[in-house]
Amino acid sequence: MISRRLEWAAPDQLVGEIREFLSHEARTVDVTGIADEVASRGDEALIAMTRRFDAPEADEPGLRVSTSESRAALERLDPEVRRALEISIANVRQVAEAQLVSDSRTVNLPQGQTVTVGEVPLGSAGIYAPGGRASYPSTVVMGCVTARVAGVDRVVLVAPPGPDGQINETTLAAASLCEVDEIFAVGGAQAIFALARGTETIKPVDVIAGPGNAWVQAAKREVFGEVAIDSLAGPSDLTVVIDADTNLRWAALDLCAQAEHGEESPLVAISTAPGVIEKLEIEVDAAASGQPSVQDCRLALVEAPSAVEAIALVNLIAPEHLQLMSADSIALAGAIRTAGCVFTGQEAGTAFGDYVAGSNHVLPTDGTGRIFGPLSPATFRRPTSRVSLDAGSVRQLARPLDALARAEGLPVHGLSATVRADDQDQESK
Repeated sequence: MISRRLEWAAPDQLVGEIREFLSHEARTVDVTGIADEVASRGDEALIAMTRRFDAPEADEPGLRVSTSESRAALERLDPEVRRALEISIANVRQVAEAQLVSDSRTVNLPQGQTVTVGEVPLGSAGIYAPGGRASYPSTVVMGCVTARVAGVDRVVLVAPPGPDGQINETTLAAASLCEVDEIFAVGGAQAIFALARGTETIKPVDVIAGPGNAWVQAAKREVFGEVAIDSLAGPSDLTVVIDADTNLRWAALDLCAQAEHGEESPLVAISTAPGVIEKLEIEVDAAASGQPSVQDCRLALVEAPSAVEAIALVNLIAPEHLQLMSADSIALAGAIRTAGCVFTGQEAGTAFGDYVAGSNHVLPTDGTGRIFGPLSPATFRRPTSRVSLDAGSVRQLARPLDALARAEGLPVHGLSATVRADDQDQESK
């Protein structure tokens, strides 16, 4: 682990120093060629790119994975892993149901009209489960269970296959437990374009959700507006706030666990007590020893003059994951405005949120917690409104509407209202 201690400065200055130390060279990705290939050659392009990028050892890589294959994978699954998935599914479902806005609400307004507001589910959702250096059955749970709770009728899973052309067995088993409707062995930008625009085999969806690499994110940016997307996510990150009461071994392991996502994962530790940062650095070195996957990751170490200053810095960082491991974690949590998910107390490690706690691990990264939140049923639903007016409300609102419409240079808008009012006045005589 590559760590650096940074001297305290004004939070808006210090956050820049932290980002400069943690940043990796930006990777410019152009996905227009992939989009053109998928548009012109459809399934043929997907199969060719799957063989090239993901499954060079497969004799004849296919796209569709039958639900019977996912059920068979579930039957072969280690019982302990199956039980873990079932716990994760149950907890994610319960939290998602608590977030669901299912009842319409009618507002009665002073002029007599009513406006009814509510939400309806989108018709179809595509969930991207990454592959690469690891498989992510947990992402299947986070995306597919939440879409189901939202009321989506058709849930589609795409995941890159391994070199043999097959999707990871545990990912397939998770898809069966989550009752996914359609499964396709395709990844990368090409999977996003197929979900958004369709091919001979893959029908387009209304919303695409799930984390992915730079290619996936560039493709999501390209199709945004044609379909809904959850967010544009960068490398996963973690910030921890510690003090003299923190179990530093636990904190060090949490930081190293986050580093397993890749060397581009930004890590920050902020202490509100003197001398603790040095002790944490020792613990991190011990935890990282013998773990080659975390050796090249970077950790910024900061000693803050107070808890108030520490939280000011956290809100500027806007971390994806924030662990408050100090004695006053509950009080500090109330001052957090930007983190994707806040873990309070010594026991609440980020890994619990990644798998089984019930919170959703699809979170805003790269500082976008300022404006985005976790994946939730709202991602898979859209607001609706229904307006009802009676004769009395028409009479009261027609003249104000006409005045505004004429002010905007749209007189027929006004006329459409005043005619109603005038006709009703004639009928009432």
